[in-house]
Amino acid sequence: MNHRITIGIMSEVQFRERMLAIARGEYQPAADEPKIWFSSMKSLAEVLSDENRALLRVIQESQPASITELAIITGRKQSNLSRTLKTMSRYGLVEMLRENRQVKPVVKATEFQILAA
Repeated sequence: MNHRITIGIMSEVQFRERMLAIARGEYQPAADEPKIWFSSMKSLAEVLSDENRALLRVIQESQPASITELAIITGRKQSNLSRTLKTMSRYGLVEMLRENRQVKPVVKATEFQILAA
């Protein structure tokens, strides 16, 4: 099953102005507007690199019970995976579930629609 999310790209200045307008009640975001924002195409490309999108597919297909299991499946170092998954989690692409003293990565999105402001 594929999960699609919409990602927005907006400069930090524009994003700050948008957030202030929302806080003042001057702007109401539409339901279909992005919930995840990047400040540049470059920062988006770093998080959604070919390697990271492949990692999302591996997680979705194999559903590893832990980061350790994911490291074995992918052949990547656990410390490297932890950093990558933490970044992806901050952007809402992966959820890190604590289960039985382990952290299980769960994919939140595998398809992306990009909107640039």
